[in-house]
Amino acid sequence: MIHAGVQPDPTTGAIMTPIYQTSTYVQAAPGDHKGYEYSRTHNPTRTALQDALAAIENGTNALCFGSGMAATDAAVKLLLPGDEVIVSDDLYGGTYRIFTKIFANYGIEFKFVPMQDAATVQNHVTSRTKMIWVETPTNPLLNIVDIAAVAKIAKAANALLVVDNTFASPYLQTPLDLGADIVLHSATKYLSGHSDVVLGALIVKEGQLHERLAFIQNSCGAVPGPQDCFLVLRGIKTLHLRMERHCENGAKIAHWLKTQAKVDKVLWCGFEEHPNHAIAAKQMRGFGGMISFTQKGDNVADALKILKNTKLFSLAESLGGVESLIGHPATMTHASIPAEERAARGLSDSLIRLSVGVEDVDDLIEDLRQAML
Repeated sequence: MIHAGVQPDPTTGAIMTPIYQTSTYVQAAPGDHKGYEYSRTHNPTRTALQDALAAIENGTNALCFGSGMAATDAAVKLLLPGDEVIVSDDLYGGTYRIFTKIFANYGIEFKFVPMQDAATVQNHVTSRTKMIWVETPTNPLLNIVDIAAVAKIAKAANALLVVDNTFASPYLQTPLDLGADIVLHSATKYLSGHSDVVLGALIVKEGQLHERLAFIQNSCGAVPGPQDCFLVLRGIKTLHLRMERHCENGAKIAHWLKTQAKVDKVLWCGFEEHPNHAIAAKQMRGFGGMISFTQKGDNVADALKILKNTKLFSLAESLGGVESLIGHPATMTHASIPAEERAARGLSDSLIRLSVGVEDVDDLIEDLRQAML
């Protein structure tokens, strides 16, 4: 995490990658340049970040975008009208929105399928299936999908497997090692880790796939600036330390919530009774700091009271920063999913999602305790 893809600046020896705040590059003659012509196509700071991301995900190439949604947009642009995508039925609301409100208008069909049992995925594969889209752990219900099992299904169908690895980060999970073709990140989250940048990324192993995505990246131009790339490079250097603390705090808070009389369901893949805990233990190196829970009675008013009363947990969208966040998926991150569909998938209006930060865990527990009074 500290050294991947990063070299001292060859000109000055600066240990930190410089922010190359430039739009264009001088050429000795037409076509005679040092690998850089125009910063939409390539930028040295972005190159360093892409090299780092490829290294920590055990890929060969990475591509960075202006946001996680821009990365999603680029991946779906690999498809053609008439193609079909099988998608995790529990996923980020913004992903649902771009699939159903944007790309569905261009003749791409999306099937939202529960993937906790990989056999269910197989039942939905047709000759038009060109991509399978997986979140694991899912947002916000923390379901686990067996990446290796779904990868076999995708390969047999000659379909691309895309895994959104935002919730786990490459410190906890490396989907390319399990057979995925493309790994997606909202690098805004754990990779950056400080809630100060918006950026997305795609990582691959196969060269031709990288060429196709690089063509889309350059042609459509949804690239991040060098300052944003620098901030994510900085964040990656402490990813291992932060993830260890996120996991440690997350485990303690999940177990504490489970003991509270007012709490009903606690969703966290580290519990042995979690439906796919064994798969999580096999494909992840830790269970992360994302937790969702409901209170007994499933009362929205009770949930809103907690959201209003926390002092250390800040009410905000996003996740993965050093500070703890608390959110209400039904009205925040997943508001773009119709209420009846949220209910059908088990996302109740009283569900609370926690992004457990790296503060003192006893202080965090006390904050939740007083907010529930």
